[in-house]
Amino acid sequence: MVVVDFPPVSMAREDGLLAFGGDTDPESLLLAYRQGIFPWPVADDLLTWFAPPERAILRLENYHPSRSLKKKLRQLDYELKTDQAFALVMSRCAELVNRGKQSGTWITPEILSGYQQLHEQGNAHSVECYAGEELIGGIYGVSIGSYVAAESMFYRQPYASQFALFYLVELLKKQKVKWLDCQVMSPHLATFGVESIAREEFMTLLADAIQGPEIEWNL
Repeated sequence: MVVVDFPPVSMAREDGLLAFGGDTDPESLLLAYRQGIFPWPVADDLLTWFAPPERAILRLENYHPSRSLKKKLRQLDYELKTDQAFALVMSRCAELVNRGKQSGTWITPEILSGYQQLHEQGNAHSVECYAGEELIGGIYGVSIGSYVAAESMFYRQPYASQFALFYLVELLKKQKVKWLDCQVMSPHLATFGVESIAREEFMTLLADAIQGPEIEWNL
């Protein structure tokens, strides 16, 4: 069943919870993201939707890679690619969640299926970091117009996920994208320059971004 509509985001609880149920069909996911809502299941059998009163965003002008990362970018022979292993990137992120290295249990089989379908129709993408032929890190997210929401990332070698984020930021900057949706603030995100803004400001930025030109992911 495709979700017909969501309540206004102003009706979300203080913790951001807005709605229960529905599905993760591409139509439902796109409807949600266009309205500033994202799925964040609290259990395998319960699909929940959130629109927090504070949203985490990375203004790309505020992203400054550390000296150590810049050094590793020169030293390590990693290769960055886009959209070559979307499903595997999601699965690796889910493994981290299941081992407790990220909070929650939100990358459920239903989420995996829904975002894979979204990827197949061109609205979800991945950036991957390789050492030779081995996938060692990556990040994936949703894209609508000039809006991008970074969903999750993983690494199996030092700096691999940071390489992927660096590549993503550079790819977006080249196309005049100004900011990246990181959804929920955390101390880890703050180290990358991510900031928290009011939902009202986020909704204004979102409305403008989704009307922007589609992003080219094969630069």
